[in-house]
Parts: sequence; C-alpha cells; structure tokens
Amino acid sequence: MKPDKSTAEEVEFERDFDKLRTVTGAKRKKIETILADARKNRSISLRISTFDLAKLKEKASIQGIPYQTLINSVLHRYLTNELLDRGEAIKSFQLK
Repeated sequence: MKPDKSTAEEVEFERDFDKLRTVTGAKRKKIETILADARKNRSISLRISTFDLAKLKEKASIQGIPYQTLINSVLHRYLTNELLDRGEAIKSFQLK
C-alpha cells in the first residue's frame, strides 16, 4: 500500500517543525478566546423580502445546503473581504 501524498501545507509544517514555538501566557489566552468566540453561534431575527428569501432558498437548493447556511456563508465572506463586488472586480481587470 502506497503512503498518502502530503499536502503542501503538511510538507511546509514538517520542514519548519523545528522553528515552531509554544505560545504561553497572555498571548495564548487571547488566541484561545478568539477561537472560542469564532466557534460560538448566536441566533438572530432578520427581516428579508419574500423575493430575496425565495432566491436564497433556490440558490441554496442548487448547492445542496440549507438556506440559513448560505446566508451565514455569504455574511462571513463579506466580513472577511472574500466576497467581491462585481463592479469592483470588473474595474480591477480592465486594461488601462
């Protein structure tokens, strides 16, 4: 049986293993707090047009996910600047 091929991330981790340092004290506590908060979910109420909700449900169905998951994903991508504005993307690709 052949061993699994390592991903680029795994290769980098193994190569740089000796450079890793333990995080302790206040810095570790801050990282743990950030990670714990990132795992927490909070329920909210949201008013949305009937048309927009129907389109969300349609797109979620195509992707095979619940529409609430799609909403959460879109919001997360927007907040982390991973969701691009179409107009801005087109501008960035136009030749000057």
